[in-house]
This record gives sequence, structure tokens and C-alpha cells, in this order.
Amino acid sequence: MQVIPAIDLEDGRSRIVSWPGAAEGVGAPTDRPDRIARRFVEQGARIIHLVDFDGARAGAPVNLAAIGAVAAAVAVPLQVAGGLESADAIRLAFAAGATRVVVAMSIVVDPDRLAACLEVAGDWLGVGLDPRPERLAAFPWQRPVVPTFDGLVGELVDRGVRRLVLGHGGSAPDTDLLARLVRSYDAEILVAGGAADVPAIGRIRDAGVAGLILGEPLLSGAIDYPAAEEAAA
Repeated sequence: MQVIPAIDLEDGRSRIVSWPGAAEGVGAPTDRPDRIARRFVEQGARIIHLVDFDGARAGAPVNLAAIGAVAAAVAVPLQVAGGLESADAIRLAFAAGATRVVVAMSIVVDPDRLAACLEVAGDWLGVGLDPRPERLAAFPWQRPVVPTFDGLVGELVDRGVRRLVLGHGGSAPDTDLLARLVRSYDAEILVAGGAADVPAIGRIRDAGVAGLILGEPLLSGAIDYPAAEEAAA
């Protein structure tokens, strides 16, 4: 399982200041996304996840210059999320330096928009989903019956989606659900968050998912990246 560092972009900076030596009282803080990404790559990261926070609020990419600065600083794939609600938005992200993109769960209600996004991104497109039953029930479905989460995943895979990014509001993920998805569907399953310490990384790894996206625990130094990678191996 890959441990994928996440950097939230806001006003061109990292929304969370990185101080990787905080636990030892060494190092210097930075909010420069390119410097943060370069440090993680130097430690062995094989992909960086960038979230355009301003873009998510605006419904269109905003932090394209910051994405470009990270792309210029590191020679690993960049997975970008936030504000990518159309094929044109995805084109802008790719032009800025993104390698992979993640669209929001709202795309599931618009098959034509999903098809257009897949046409642009192909296998490099992922869909972010929240598997919590209360979130599924509260989603503004434009269909008479609310789908089950497994049914929703099957629908997306049937349409050609090959990567799913599961969020869960900061709570620990349902590892039984993760294991079932890995066994049942021809798609790469990534988990966003849900690991506050190194042992939790091992539990998520055992579910068989392809990657764990971690932001604040790595940026704050609460989890050491090399230790996280060791636990994920």
C-alpha cells in the first residue's frame, strides 16, 4: 500500500503549515507546497495528492499556479482534487501539471458529465465518495430510490471509473467494507485519512487498499513518513 502525502492548497500556500521536525523540536515550518512536496519525495513518496481548497469552494480550479510550482519541484505524479467539476476544469489541471484527477461525488448524478470527464482523463480519473450511510441518504439524489454504497460503486465501475477515493469525515474507515470493495470490483481503492497513528496504517493496509492519503498527521509530524511507509509495506 502506498502512503500518499496530501497538501491542501489555499491562496497558493499549504493550508496547514508543515513542521516535520516538530516532535523532535527540530526543523523549520513552511507553508510552501513545493518545498513540502519535495521533502516528502526525498523521503520516498511516489505520488503527491493536492487539494485545491479554493477551487472546491468556487467549483472551478483556482490554485493552478501552486500546482504548477509543485509539478516543477518534484518528478512524481500529482493527484489533484477540488474544483474539478467539468472536462474543461480537468484540462486546466492537467495543463498545470496534474497527472491524475479526482472529481467529487456530485458527478454520479450527471452521467453525461462523467462520460465527458472520462473522455479527457480516462484511467487517470478518480471519483471521491463518502461511504457513510447518513451521507448517502442526505445526498440530493435525482432518482426514486437511494442507491446502496455497493450499488453506487458498481454503477461507477460499469461506467468506466477505475479509481475510487473514499473519505469518511475523519473517523476510522470501515475495513470490512474496504476489503469487500477490493475483492469485488475492478477498481483501485484509495482511502483519504482515518489514520491518526502508525498502527492504524497497518489495519488499513490489511484491507488490501492501494493507497492511504494522509495530510495533517504527516505535515504536523504526528506520523513520521518513513515509519508510515514501513507500516504500509
